[in-house]
Amino acid sequence: MQYSRLTQRIAGEGAAAWDIHYRALARQAEGDDVIILSVGDPDFATPTPIVDSAVDSLRAGATHYADVQGKARLRELIARRHRQTGGAPETRADNVAVMAGAQCGLYAVAQCVLDPGDEVIVPEPMYVTYEAALQAAGATLVRVPLRAANDFQPDPAEFAAAVTPRTRALLLNSPHNPTGQVLSRDHWEALAALCREHDLWLLSDEVYAELIHDGEHLSPDSLAGMRERTAIVNSLSKSHAMTGWRLGWVIGPGPLIQHLTHLALCMLYGSPDFIQDAACEALAHPPAALDEMRRTYRTRRDSVLEALADDDTVEALRPAAGMFMMVDIRRTGLSAQAFADRLLDTHGVSVLAGDAFGPSASGFVRLSLTVDADRLREACQRLARCAAECRTTAEA
Repeated sequence: MQYSRLTQRIAGEGAAAWDIHYRALARQAEGDDVIILSVGDPDFATPTPIVDSAVDSLRAGATHYADVQGKARLRELIARRHRQTGGAPETRADNVAVMAGAQCGLYAVAQCVLDPGDEVIVPEPMYVTYEAALQAAGATLVRVPLRAANDFQPDPAEFAAAVTPRTRALLLNSPHNPTGQVLSRDHWEALAALCREHDLWLLSDEVYAELIHDGEHLSPDSLAGMRERTAIVNSLSKSHAMTGWRLGWVIGPGPLIQHLTHLALCMLYGSPDFIQDAACEALAHPPAALDEMRRTYRTRRDSVLEALADDDTVEALRPAAGMFMMVDIRRTGLSAQAFADRLLDTHGVSVLAGDAFGPSASGFVRLSLTVDADRLREACQRLARCAAECRTTAEA
C-alpha cells in the first residue's frame, strides 16, 4: 500500500532520537538498576487540588463536547497569567486558543501560518519535534547554530544573514530546550527588529517560562510592533507536572486564533471539559507545590554542578531555567551518541546525545533533572567514571 508524502516529512532523526530512552525503559522493566535521565517528564505527581477538580468535574457530568476554542473562563485565566508573566498587556480571552498540549499548538500554528516552500529560521540545538511539525506544513527548516563557545546564546547577525525572500517565520524557544538558557531583552529586541523589518511571524515556545532559576522571562509579544505577528505556545505540562493531561494553548492575534479554532474544529473538536476545569483550578488557585517544584529543580541543578565541578573530563553547563542540563563530553574522544550508548550499556544511565538536537550540540549530552538529588549524584558519579574510562582508552 502507498502512504502520503506527509509520512516522510514527519519521520527522520527527530523520531529516532528516543531509541536510547526506549532501550533504557526496557532494561528498567527487566529489573536492571537504570537511572533514566533521557526524557523531560516530571517525577512529581500533579498537585492534588488539580486532580480533585478534574474528578469533581467528571462526577458533575462534564463529559460532553466542550467549546472548541476553549471554555471562556480558562481562556480568561490564561490571558491573565500571560499578562502577569511578561506578556502583552492587551492580551484577552479572544487571543487564546486551547489545544491538546504545546506540541499540538505548535503543529496547528504551523498549519495556519506556513505554506509549502516557506522557510522558518530555527536556532539549533532545538527540540527534536520542531522539524517534523514545520515540515508537516511543507515548510523548510533553516538552522542557525547556537555555539557552545558562546554558552549557546544566539548571534542576531547570523539570524539576519539567514533571511531570504522565502523566509516566513522565526521559531524561538526561551527558556531553551535542551540547553536551559534564557534569551536576554537585548536578544529579544534584536530578533524582534528582524521580524518587523522582514514582515515575519515569530513563533515562541515558552513551556519552561515558569521554571526559571536565574534571570527573568520576557514574552516577545510585549515588544513594540510584535503583538500582531507573534504566536506564543505554552502549556501546564512542565510547570504543573501535567504532561499526561495534554492541555496547552496558543496566544496570538485575533485572526490567527480564528484560524486555529477552524482547524481544531476538524481535528480536535475541543479539549475535554473536565481537563479544562482542572486547568482552571491550576491557574486560578496555583498550588503551593508549584513553588516547591521550582526550588527542587534548582536544587537538583546545583547538585549536578557540584558533583561534576572538579571533574577534568566532563563539564556541566549551568542552565538558567528548565529541567535539563548539557554536559560537555568532548574530552572522552567519543561522539555524543557513542558515549550515550556506552553510558547506558555499561553504567546504567540514559541520556540523550546532543546531536539529536542539532550539530551545534555535538560533543554534549543532555540529562534531565527528573530524579531526586541523591539519584542524580549517583548518575553523575557513573557518568564521570564512564567518561574517565573512555578518555583513558582514547589516550592509550
